[in-house]
Amino acid sequence: MQGFFDTKIEFLKGVGPQKATLLNKELKIFTYGDLIQYYPFRYEDRTQFYPINMLNGSMSQVQIKGKVRSIQTIGTARKRRLVVQLADETGEIELVWFKGIQWAMKKIQPGVEYLVFGKPTAFGSKLNMAHPEIDVMTRQNQDVSFLQPVYNTTEVLKRKFLDSKAIGKLQLLLLQQAQSKIRETLPANIIQDYSLINKRAALNNIHFPKDQNYLQKAQFRLKFEELFYIQLRLLKLKLARIDKFRGAVFHDTDLLTRFYNDHLPFELTDAQKRVIKEIYKDMRSGQQMNRLLQGDVGSGKTIVAFICMLLVVGSGSQAALMAPTEILAIQHYQGLKEFAESMGLKIALLTGSTKQSERKIIHQYLLSGDLNILVGTHALLEDIVQFKNLGLAVVDEQHRFGVAQRSKLWQKNKHLYPHVLVMTATPIPRTLAMTLYGDLDVSVIDQLPAGRKPIKTVHRYDANRLKVNGFIKEQMELGRQIYIVYPLIEESDKLELKDLMDGYESACRAFPDVPISIVHGKMKPDDKDYEMQRFVKGETKIMVATTVIEVGVNVPNASVMVIENAERFGLAQLHQLRGRVGRGAEQSYCILITNYKLSKEGRVRIETMVRTNNGFEIADTDLQLRGPGDLMGTQQSGVLDLLIADLGKDGTILQNARAAALSVTDKDPELKSEENAVISQQIKSMKKTAINWSRIS
Repeated sequence: MQGFFDTKIEFLKGVGPQKATLLNKELKIFTYGDLIQYYPFRYEDRTQFYPINMLNGSMSQVQIKGKVRSIQTIGTARKRRLVVQLADETGEIELVWFKGIQWAMKKIQPGVEYLVFGKPTAFGSKLNMAHPEIDVMTRQNQDVSFLQPVYNTTEVLKRKFLDSKAIGKLQLLLLQQAQSKIRETLPANIIQDYSLINKRAALNNIHFPKDQNYLQKAQFRLKFEELFYIQLRLLKLKLARIDKFRGAVFHDTDLLTRFYNDHLPFELTDAQKRVIKEIYKDMRSGQQMNRLLQGDVGSGKTIVAFICMLLVVGSGSQAALMAPTEILAIQHYQGLKEFAESMGLKIALLTGSTKQSERKIIHQYLLSGDLNILVGTHALLEDIVQFKNLGLAVVDEQHRFGVAQRSKLWQKNKHLYPHVLVMTATPIPRTLAMTLYGDLDVSVIDQLPAGRKPIKTVHRYDANRLKVNGFIKEQMELGRQIYIVYPLIEESDKLELKDLMDGYESACRAFPDVPISIVHGKMKPDDKDYEMQRFVKGETKIMVATTVIEVGVNVPNASVMVIENAERFGLAQLHQLRGRVGRGAEQSYCILITNYKLSKEGRVRIETMVRTNNGFEIADTDLQLRGPGDLMGTQQSGVLDLLIADLGKDGTILQNARAAALSVTDKDPELKSEENAVISQQIKSMKKTAINWSRIS
């Protein structure tokens, strides 16, 4: 049966080798299975005919029928158009063509009854329809009523007559042949518990739904199944890891207790304490830890990581922390060095620019076990970097590293895999975390350290610039420093944006006596560092920059973040930039400057930023606005191979699907029982490399 869906698409009647090549290239459709799972992105309502006198300009596309009263061409040359009067018993409407006039004239005859589909537009007191679909009325098309599927296609395919309608015809043909080959892929108990329709009905009604009710049932079934199999795969990966990968047991808390009692400069938040307990439980379980630690910028993830390192070092092992950029690695190193030295521990920094002579010493100390903690960039992954006994690997900003890089760190301990703690300041919506990191345990630091005041965010238009400058001046008189961030470096013809250089000049004019730094991505690293350091030391009061400051710099004295052309930034980026201020005890501010013209989406982004500081709420809104592909770069990297589910909108279905997958793995982890035979069969039919087990292979 599976063989049927593996049939090459060229063997479907009406396709052939030439069209098959185009479908392969343009839509990645290679087999019958690919085509049947190429779902419509919207539907046109062909379930009823409207009387002409009921039409109005506010309607979307509608279906009507009527006889052609007259046909005439009006105007000459470029202004020539074809006007057809169509009438039913209630009234009449003009059908207009500006292009394809010859084609329409051949097709349309006076006195014949036609079926017409298009959008009515009010033109004064009259109604017309421009470029409608038109077909001669027949017995068949009068009686057929369904929601017409609309498929994504491309200009190349349209030129070869493979438009949405043609794809629909191929689907209809394939579905007729496939009826007896479609097998059930979910167990009867799950179908019953979640009131799902069967797989055959779902596939028929996703392509040609009888009505909205059938369509919703088909969508629910296919989304549920897709998310169920993704969750099942992640849970099985997790079970396999727990089963296979033993972890070193660390339960010596002497070092940790000494640090806590004598050297910790502040009180930990309840959220930090909770997370440390979760990690400690993992580390003494005998299983390898694989935990994701989420927390907003400034929530204190680094100190949690250090306390966990003490657990490992106290038991005679080593710890490593890997960051995506040199700036961030240096910052982590400087932050941890103070703590490590207060405890008499050896810590080192290894990046691309570490001198050869220093590297040699680091390598020796690592191998002898004299070096307790190593902080660095991708340089840690090099084969030459060997530990005596790596017990904990901390990875910062996980989404900047691939899974392959993460697993390279695992290989750094010959005896047992090291425990892995993955940290991110990018708040990941719950639905995405469950899907992207479903094989990891997730911990969340959801409160800021005591004494931190929430950042006040305001929206100002360009016209308020003098007021904004006045506010900046007041803040500088109080001894504070200011960031001004621009989206672009050079002027772009397409986007009328104030570019960075222009912004720098206007800042110099507005504050003639104030020393100003400028930083952007096209500067040499040394020049960039020099300017950054001047700002960190307080030698300059204002830093004009592009988003290069998004990750890294920590300047507690900087209390104002001005974001120019804020509508040009994504929500996650705005939130990250805002997190650069509010590092000290003083009240901090974020000022979003935009022009008056804002798109609907731009307005939602700005309003969300002003309304909330909660990173998870912001991430959820971002997911709804942009979809998961943009958000994590996942669609492109193939981490999420979704056919129909939408993580921005299907959170509830995802939770149900995860619950169903959990109940299966809890009761029958090996999928040996009779009732789970269909699941087992479905997984076996998949290629080893498949990410999405719900596909028809």
